[in-house]
Amino acid sequence: QVQLVESGGGSVQAGGSLRLSCVASGNTYSRGCMGWFRQAPGKEREEVASMDSNGSTSYPYFVKGRFTFSKDNARNTLYLQMNSLKPDDTAMYYCAVRTASFGACYSGSWWPNYWGQGTQVTVSS
Repeated sequence: QVQLVESGGGSVQAGGSLRLSCVASGNTYSRGCMGWFRQAPGKEREEVASMDSNGSTSYPYFVKGRFTFSKDNARNTLYLQMNSLKPDDTAMYYCAVRTASFGACYSGSWWPNYWGQGTQVTVSS
């Protein structure tokens, strides 16, 4: 069983930064894919950052260069550093993992089987 608890959301003006954190528990959370997803009202949930079990990361084009996904193994914590935020980044952000160790983990290639509860990010213009 995996549990994921996000924090760090909030309100920020366009151009600002936020860092989201996700504390993970359960010894299988890092064996497969790890990632951050977001969902805005009326839109589908979408992936914004992915990491495989070796720590390699990938991002979709609309956040590449602005978002950075990192992991602190000692703290069992995943981070999403978000810079140059835009109003379009406003959404509920979720930490998520796929515990299966087989299969690709690059951006857009996988779907989680565990989700956190989400943390709201609001970017004003």
